[in-house]
Amino acid sequence: MSPMNTTPKIAFEEHFSIPVFSEYAKSFTQHLPPEIRHDLVYRLEDMDAKRLEEMDAGRVEYVILSQSAPGMQAEADVALAERLASENNDFLSERIARNPKRFGGFAHLSMHDPKQAARELERAVRQLGLKGALINGHTRGRYLDEPAYDEFWACAEALDAPIYLHPANMAEIPLLLKGAPVLYGATFGWTMETGGHALRLLFAGVFDRFPGLKLLLGHMGEFLPFMRWRLDSRFLAYPHGVTLKKKPSQYFQSNIFITTSGVCSAPTLIGAIGEMGVDNVLFSIDYPYESTVDACRFIEAAPLDEATRQKICHENARQLFKL
Repeated sequence: MSPMNTTPKIAFEEHFSIPVFSEYAKSFTQHLPPEIRHDLVYRLEDMDAKRLEEMDAGRVEYVILSQSAPGMQAEADVALAERLASENNDFLSERIARNPKRFGGFAHLSMHDPKQAARELERAVRQLGLKGALINGHTRGRYLDEPAYDEFWACAEALDAPIYLHPANMAEIPLLLKGAPVLYGATFGWTMETGGHALRLLFAGVFDRFPGLKLLLGHMGEFLPFMRWRLDSRFLAYPHGVTLKKKPSQYFQSNIFITTSGVCSAPTLIGAIGEMGVDNVLFSIDYPYESTVDACRFIEAAPLDEATRQKICHENARQLFKL
């Protein structure tokens, strides 16, 4: 048996796309070499052949699929965004029905109108059987800590629907990064954007108002777990009028879950488990942007006891998503 397929695995930062959405992704795919871009498009649109072959090779037994970023959050026409997001959810539900033992799905939401986003999330979860939602960061410069989004968060909490906060390009390039495009996207800028967005939610008291909320962060939590001590220390010194019911670090156990997607580093994993606790760290790949082979070999070779490996590879996900 291959060393990368001994442990059952569940992954849930795993992307797909349909042609109408590809135009929105050109903001970052245009920077890829043509041969890589062509292969990426094929893998995003494939749900049966290469995807299942790679899943089987790594013993990835189940994946939760999500529409590739940025999707309808980048669309200026609100009515069009809402219609295409809903059609995407219907399409995904129909495709999952062909192979429900291997596939689940996250709802795609336009997020322009919090009330409409809440309705679509409820429809996607209750009627279509989707497992929560994946949101691609800000929506044309609007962040989810705005009070108007409390209606959406209340709905997610009531449904017990995990929300995956996924990276997007920054609404504006900060002066620090201007002139250095290598830093704008996945290399560094997305970590700043998504980590900062998650901290906006935390310090805006979203988790205090909705204590049952489950927020998922990929890429080892955008490295926020390694800031827990400093967040507590500096918030105590400089609260800027903000009050929270708990220390900032405590929300990383009560409300925030992280995945290994796109970070195949054993020392980083060990540190993340130390900061988050073993119940809040989960395996994922970030397919097709990252390699299934690399991710599966990494988690199988990581210096973990077998009980911990089982929890991270699949047991935590089974509990979180009620599989």
